[in-house]
Amino acid sequence: MLFSMSISLYSLGAAEEVTGSKHVLEVDGRAILIDCGAFQGRRAEADRKNREFNVPVEKLEAVVLTHGHYDHSGLLPLLGIHGYDGNIYATPATRDIANLILMDSARIQARDAEYLAKQAARKGESFDWQPLFNEKHAIATSNQFITVSYNRPVWVAEGIKLEFFDAGHILGSAMAVFTVTDSDNNTVRIAYTGDLGRKGKAIIRDPAILPPVDYMILESTYGDRLHETTDDAMEKLAEVVRKAAKTNGKIIIPAFAVERTQELVYYFHRLADQKKIPQIPIYVDSPMAMSATSIFRVHPECYDEETHEAFLKHHKNPFGFDQLRFITSVEESKALNDLEGPMIIISADGMCEAGRILHHLSNNVDDPRNQILLVGFMAEHTLGRRLQDRELEVKIMGEWHTVRAEITQINAFSAHADYSETTAWLKECDTTDLKRIYLVHGEADVQIVFKDHLESEGFPNVHIVKYGETYEL
Repeated sequence: MLFSMSISLYSLGAAEEVTGSKHVLEVDGRAILIDCGAFQGRRAEADRKNREFNVPVEKLEAVVLTHGHYDHSGLLPLLGIHGYDGNIYATPATRDIANLILMDSARIQARDAEYLAKQAARKGESFDWQPLFNEKHAIATSNQFITVSYNRPVWVAEGIKLEFFDAGHILGSAMAVFTVTDSDNNTVRIAYTGDLGRKGKAIIRDPAILPPVDYMILESTYGDRLHETTDDAMEKLAEVVRKAAKTNGKIIIPAFAVERTQELVYYFHRLADQKKIPQIPIYVDSPMAMSATSIFRVHPECYDEETHEAFLKHHKNPFGFDQLRFITSVEESKALNDLEGPMIIISADGMCEAGRILHHLSNNVDDPRNQILLVGFMAEHTLGRRLQDRELEVKIMGEWHTVRAEITQINAFSAHADYSETTAWLKECDTTDLKRIYLVHGEADVQIVFKDHLESEGFPNVHIVKYGETYEL
């Protein structure tokens, strides 16, 4: 087959690192942006990277969003600020989650600017930091969304067709398959997995099996690790709760407001129903998580069979039960610090870089009766990673704290497939036509291990995507 169009790929984010996903597919000089995520990590570095917005807006014909997580959607408003007024394609649930996250981000940035300005004024210093975008920009972005359901092919540019497949990662998450067709009806198919989920996760369906493709852009977050089974995780979760009940301690759980919080509530509900944990209060201290839970309720098209049955057949709410309380006001949040344990507090941000979780950590990390339960990936240079690494002292909101609370980690709740699960999924797909796999969304040392593993499993053409390099397909 002689293909008459040039196709190339390059990354502007999440190449040899995990956050800030931005990948560009160019066809004859016309660009499709896949995800537009924010960098997370060291604050100054992340802020600098997010402001160095180098997306080729003048070439963009379409933007495709695979899911609503901040590291995939967080810089979408900058597209409009830089002049892009075209379509952003996403599933209906992803649109709703992204709108929630972008509005929340705008409000957090506004509060940060106000706080930092006051701090600078007290010190007699100048202050010129401005938010990346505001609520008006977030609302303008919401008007650019075009929703596309799973398995409904749609043309997004001349000669370029998009089809979404369920990624099984979070509610509404999708793998994007592009079919590029030239004037002689020859085709090249390119798949981007976004964040690939896992079989057997609560609430949402398993990752779909993709049709044959020529090239695959594959995430590699856990390319060197295996997760525990859900049964093992449930038992560990029960042990943590039982220990807190004995010590009258608090369990502080940093969790993303979208997906992880709802999944934890679901599992606590199951454990309580099975009488495997004692009756202790559970507080979800995140207004955003409350809003996200409402989004879950209105998107039954994303549920797996078990959740579908619970909601629609038995009218049982997996996201609420007697011991559960949602905290909305700042006053209620502060009051939790004055209550005696045992109790469970689930709060955002999942990597401990912002939000109410910082206050709960600062008030509880130095008490040996307490437990800090880590249930997700912690990017390099975040407070969550420092806790995961069992550092003896950590800085929280400018003050040093001695870590006396017990740090526990359960990897089975990860929404990312591990290297074994990813390999098994690849082997279920028809890879007869697959010419090359491009690895993104993984730390550099992890990707080297994963590349070797994939090649040993029969996938010989694996390439690690690097910044500044363009790959001709």
